[in-house]
Amino acid sequence: MTSPNTSAVSDHKPRPWIDLLVSIVIPSVILMKFSGDEYLGSVNALIIGLAFPLGWGLFELIRYGKKNFIALLGIISVTLTGGIGLLELDAGWLAIKEAAVPAVIGLAVLVSTRTRYPLVRTLLYNPNVLDVDKIHQTLIEKGKVAEFEARLLNASYFFAATFLFSSIMNYVLARWIVTSDAGTQAFNEELGRMTLVSYPMIAIPSMVMMMLIFWYLWRTISRLTGYKLEQVMAPHLADK
Repeated sequence: MTSPNTSAVSDHKPRPWIDLLVSIVIPSVILMKFSGDEYLGSVNALIIGLAFPLGWGLFELIRYGKKNFIALLGIISVTLTGGIGLLELDAGWLAIKEAAVPAVIGLAVLVSTRTRYPLVRTLLYNPNVLDVDKIHQTLIEKGKVAEFEARLLNASYFFAATFLFSSIMNYVLARWIVTSDAGTQAFNEELGRMTLVSYPMIAIPSMVMMMLIFWYLWRTISRLTGYKLEQVMAPHLADK
């Protein structure tokens, strides 16, 4: 019998527009427009603004059950941002934090290549997207397993590079935009502006890189197995 939690995980679908609204647009508007003393004040605006991405991240993590290393880092990142603002630490710590989170993920990607479960396999080459059993069996029959594994390792290095790019850009953006003292209205406004600007300058290029890595992985599978994409899609996707 399927438990309610298992059903919720299987029915979970990406909601990019809601993610964008809750994690970026609403916090940015609150921080930039309502940090003045005549509205919420700098402290309340910071707490309320960051409560949206923090609450949404916790909801996703608890509601859909599965342990998610990247989601957990996102929650930690938001909490640290709030801590820097509330403790009125030097703005340079924000830049360090912004760079550290993607750097840790990139490092985890590299470390995972030395384990049985590389992250690129979990995120891109997994049964929810591709019929990995069918692909693996064909690779065995054609004697292409070693070549495929080498290509998968390359994809892991490319994947780690996207987080290196994000780490560098986060640091540059934070140092460039957030220059005021933490705990002030100006700091909140700059933090909101940085959140908005980071989407077109960092998130979108990173997503394009991810798509190119998937395309590289798919071209490898196609060349080594001879299959077309629709022939190796995960069964539950192919049936739709």
